[in-house]
Amino acid sequence: MSALRKVLVVDDDPVVGKSFNRVLSKDKGYLVITAQNAAEALEKLREQEYDVVFTDIKMPGMDGVELAERVKASRPWTPVVIVTGYGTTANEERAKAAGVSDFVRKPLSPEMIEESAAQALHQPAPAMVAKMPASQVEEVQVETPQENSRIKNIALFLAAPFIGLAYAVMLPFVGIGMLAWLGGRALMTKTPKE
Repeated sequence: MSALRKVLVVDDDPVVGKSFNRVLSKDKGYLVITAQNAAEALEKLREQEYDVVFTDIKMPGMDGVELAERVKASRPWTPVVIVTGYGTTANEERAKAAGVSDFVRKPLSPEMIEESAAQALHQPAPAMVAKMPASQVEEVQVETPQENSRIKNIALFLAAPFIGLAYAVMLPFVGIGMLAWLGGRALMTKTPKE
C-alpha cells in the first residue's frame, strides 16, 4: 500500500474531526489529524506537511478564511477546503480569492467528505506562485526541515577541522594537567616512613 495521505481537519467541534476520521480511514489511505483552532493548525503545519487541509470558518480567534489565506500564502501547493455551516457569499468570494480548492456546506455526509478529499487531492497545484511578484515569492518560501538539515551539515563540515585543531592543541595541556593532578594526589596520600 502507498503512503497514507495526511489530512488536517481544523474545527472547534470535535464531532467534525471524528466524522472525518471515521470516513477517511487508514483503510482508504488517509491519516486524519485534528486541530481545535487556527493557531493549533498553524503549529501543526509548521511541524509537518499535509496533503489537504479542511477548515471550518467560524472558530474562536482566527477564522477559517484567514487560516486558508495563511496556508495558501506559505504553501500554495497545499489544497484547502472550507467546511462551514455559516457560508456567506462574502466568505466564499474571499476564500476563492485565497485559492481554496472547495467550499463545502454543513451538514456533511460521508460521501461529501470523501468526494471533497478526492477532488482536492487530484486538483493541480495552483499557479498562484507564478502570478505573485518575485519579491513576494521570496517572502512566502518556507525553510523545510531538509534545507535546515543541509545547512547544519555544511556548517559542521566546515567547522570540523577547527574543532579537531582545538582538540589537538588542548590535548597536551589536558594530559599535563591530569599527570600533575595524579602526582599531587599521590604525594598527598603518601605517608612518611618512620
